[in-house]
Amino acid sequence: MRQSKLISQKHKEKPAEATLASHIFLLRGGYMRPLANGIYSLLTPGKRVQQKIEAIIREEMDRIDGQEVMLPVVMPRELWDESGRWTSVGPELLRFKDRTGHDMLLGMTHEEACTALARTEVTSYRDYPFMLYQIQTKYRDEARSRGGLIRVREFTMKDAYSFHTSEADLDAYYDKVAQAYHTIYRRIGIPEVVAIQSDTGMMGGKIAHEYQLVTDSGEDKIVMCDKCQSYWNAEVATTNYTYEKEDLLPLEEVATPGVKTIEDLVKFLNIPANKMAKMVFYTTEKGQTVAVMIRGDLEVNETKFAKVVKSLFNFATDEEVLKVGAVPGFATGINLTCPVYVDKSLVGACNLVCGANKEGYHLKNFNLERDLPNAEIVDIALVQEGDICPKCGAKLHLTRGIEVGNIFKLGTKYTESMHMTYTAEDGSEKTPIMGCYGIGVGRSLASVIEAHHDEYGPIWPLSIAPWQVQINAMGLDKEGIAETAEKLYADLEKAGVEVLYDDRNLSAGVQFAEADLTGLPLRLIVAPKALAQGMIEYKVRGTGERGLIPVAEAVDFTQKWLQQEMKKYA
Repeated sequence: MRQSKLISQKHKEKPAEATLASHIFLLRGGYMRPLANGIYSLLTPGKRVQQKIEAIIREEMDRIDGQEVMLPVVMPRELWDESGRWTSVGPELLRFKDRTGHDMLLGMTHEEACTALARTEVTSYRDYPFMLYQIQTKYRDEARSRGGLIRVREFTMKDAYSFHTSEADLDAYYDKVAQAYHTIYRRIGIPEVVAIQSDTGMMGGKIAHEYQLVTDSGEDKIVMCDKCQSYWNAEVATTNYTYEKEDLLPLEEVATPGVKTIEDLVKFLNIPANKMAKMVFYTTEKGQTVAVMIRGDLEVNETKFAKVVKSLFNFATDEEVLKVGAVPGFATGINLTCPVYVDKSLVGACNLVCGANKEGYHLKNFNLERDLPNAEIVDIALVQEGDICPKCGAKLHLTRGIEVGNIFKLGTKYTESMHMTYTAEDGSEKTPIMGCYGIGVGRSLASVIEAHHDEYGPIWPLSIAPWQVQINAMGLDKEGIAETAEKLYADLEKAGVEVLYDDRNLSAGVQFAEADLTGLPLRLIVAPKALAQGMIEYKVRGTGERGLIPVAEAVDFTQKWLQQEMKKYA
């Protein structure tokens, strides 16, 4: 590709709306342009990177017996009525009516469509197991698009769905996909990606894992243990609490006029927050008020709690709190008329301060086992920095990450609701078990830049670089420069090398700045001083290594360098 023909403008200035490195460099480097909030057009360099990522994904999915299909972006309401998600999924699902007034939607995920397809084709146990996958455009009406390709509304995703006749078969295939994912991320240049246990979310199912690139620029909270190298999404992370035994003291009512918050109570009584129990009240979507009792220095993990109450919920109003026998700001879990869930952080904790359900008063020396003996104990606290690892007992560390993929054991959530069956070996009708596996292509592209860039631009791994080599010709009007550069370009292309040739007669400063924004692995520089010695200069983008090679050996050198470098991604 000649730079003079490439439709892809470079920009010197940082875009005002961009904060992440990937967002900045994808805009500055001419990889993409915004069309609307969270919707981007890819220019040729961006499209070439995306195609290479897709090719690697296809190879690895085919290697584990995946069969590529193409499912529609637009789907009728009836499919999602079958699964129940037409009403259960919120406004992020874009619903609309076609010209006949029929309810339709833009697919944000394709469990329903794939199940509908599979049930028309597979009827016997002899056809199991199998996996169907696609690389397709999706649409999710995000409320807060951010970070360029990290969180968008329209995106390209590889989604795969496997079907099995037993849990054991699903388990074995789930592990096979997990290994394939690690191979994919290594091949596209981010071997740092880790698999972490995660929430199943709107997808449903029993078990899920996310593939996260651990980076400070990530939007997801990750809990990790440096000692045993365990990782969890903060939404599902748990910890263990240990307390020294104390003699149980009798309940004592103390006046705390106007003191309603934990922070104010800490100051008023000179007692730390971890020696307190606080109340949080919610009202479910069915209108039921429920109470949570948790240690004073902890916060409720609402993702965990939603699984406990099996409902969406909002914070309860003061009026709703009063109706269940509690006093806002001075509440306790004792003698309430609503369900009370107690976080396990209070188990074994002695002589705590809690509300007295009386305006202007709190209780000292609350002890769960004595004062609320029949409480329902649940694990609903958010893990904090320095908490104890449930696996090895070391301290946990909080960090951030970018989710680049996920895998789920869906079970029969979709096949059962959509009446997909097969004839078993004994002649009976059975419901197949599903797994689901996704990779965000655009998000993976952006994540590579987050992991590999410097202050000047991206540092593309050879496996997905838009081109493998860049030629920079310095002073095309000087003797021998144009002829040498043109021949080098032609010879490299003839040898099968992907080349971007900057054939514009621009200054070295402009060419090199733009070359850094392009970020190709190897740069060949045809310049007067080196050429006078019969040499071409080379520079490796990732390491800064540079040197001189004879003009006659440039093609051979380049081919050997590319072959050696590509071994990292084989």
